[in-house]
Amino acid sequence: MALRLGIDVGGTNTDAVLLDENDNLMAKVKTPTTQDITTGITKALDKISEGVKSRLNGIACAMLGTTQCTNAIVERKQLNKVGIIRLGAPATLSLKPFITWPDDLVQQIGGCSRVVSGGHEYDGREISPIHEEEIAEVAREFKDKGVESIAISSVFSPVNNEHEVKAAEIVRNTWKKDIHISLSNEIGRLSLLERENAAILNAAIIKVAERAILGFRDALEKKGIQAKLYLTQNDGTLMSAEYALKYPVFTIASGPSNSLMGASFLSEMENCIVVDVGGTTTDVGVISKGMPRDSVFARQIGGVTTNFRMPDLLSIGLGGGSIIRGKEGEVSVGPDSVGYRITEEAFVFGGSTLTATDVAVCLGKASLGDISKVRSLSKGVLKEADLKIIQMVEEAIDKMKTTPEPVPVVLVGGGSILLSADIRGASPIIRPAHFEVASAIGAAIAQVSGEIDKVFSLDKSPREEVLQDTLEMAVKEAVKAGADPKSVEIISVEEIPLTYLPGNAVRMKVKAVGKLMDEGAV
Repeated sequence: MALRLGIDVGGTNTDAVLLDENDNLMAKVKTPTTQDITTGITKALDKISEGVKSRLNGIACAMLGTTQCTNAIVERKQLNKVGIIRLGAPATLSLKPFITWPDDLVQQIGGCSRVVSGGHEYDGREISPIHEEEIAEVAREFKDKGVESIAISSVFSPVNNEHEVKAAEIVRNTWKKDIHISLSNEIGRLSLLERENAAILNAAIIKVAERAILGFRDALEKKGIQAKLYLTQNDGTLMSAEYALKYPVFTIASGPSNSLMGASFLSEMENCIVVDVGGTTTDVGVISKGMPRDSVFARQIGGVTTNFRMPDLLSIGLGGGSIIRGKEGEVSVGPDSVGYRITEEAFVFGGSTLTATDVAVCLGKASLGDISKVRSLSKGVLKEADLKIIQMVEEAIDKMKTTPEPVPVVLVGGGSILLSADIRGASPIIRPAHFEVASAIGAAIAQVSGEIDKVFSLDKSPREEVLQDTLEMAVKEAVKAGADPKSVEIISVEEIPLTYLPGNAVRMKVKAVGKLMDEGAV
């Protein structure tokens, strides 16, 4: 029997689940997240192995969702020193790399950048030729400055990536040792600065990703688990550990996406709004046709605007550990939280900090801890806090809806005990079984995806040929990420005419998904 292990490392808790080959839940655990990823995962595995110890050797695939890369960017810690080469002179000299970045983040990754000759027009024609010695000189300069990874961007590289590929080859030949290189055309979409930013962030979190993946592998090996490793992506699908080491930036919104996929699976709903309440924040997202709805806007990560694929999410400062302050008539909820210290600081656990969990327990919405610890609290304050919590969620749902009519809402996450069965704008409200570990289940049941987003000139190639080429590229991307080639299918195709550009330009967006290679093999 081939088992699948799903683990989601959140800011407050680390969740783990074990599923059999028919997606039946065999075991589940929730344990506090630790500062280092290995300890938290090991503790979760210790707990999950108690009931199924003799079957751990049957785990064929292990899936990890983690916030490690996101945290590194937000906290400005453990980042690589990055060198940026942009192929865009003389056309882009007025807008240098890092132009919109926070100063402290630029300092953390070194701020080394050069704009050199190169780049293309939207239809693939050269803006200026590439100069090999110029790029080699930059590579030597970056090496002398202690650069640890390289990001390469080029004007309209999603249309023609030749200059980025050639520049990478020159850098490697000059460096004469292994160096990680992030190419913007493989990461971001149209729009030079946002795509370049995505490539720079990807290059900056290489060391963090390596530590997270090695920590995951070490934790599994300590339990004698020899399984194929996967990480979850921003779109609710999987990528192999090897693929994740090359594109770690794709893990940044994986936690919320895991919850969306887990909620859809547990509730059997393919079109709904998902409210995932954790210990610190609540993420509200949309499931459309069984997959997370993509954001159509550029997204900021740690103060940096990017344009790679991200789920459409709204996050608010509400969780089980949210701190309640004030007196009747002046009550506030969060946004700060006691986080993973809730079992020490909340009233119901013997602490002295009033939290949203205390409110839920005292009002009979949840049964945990010691209710006698909160019986003396002001009922007026508790009811006002409860009303504010419901209003916060209702407003978030309204912002994500595309219709004024009530929509199905699925509640997941351990903190969803804060919410009642009466939420304005939501009908029906579903809190499925195992809701508290939906994120780990989402990781365990996820498929593998590949996505292509490029611009083509239909004056140069017939539409049918362009479409077929794009479909084939999406399938290849899914296979590169770890999908079984026999199982890959196209799930979405968007063809967007770009009437503001000459040459009959069209933007093609294609997404393919497939089962894990391991699933097809066992």
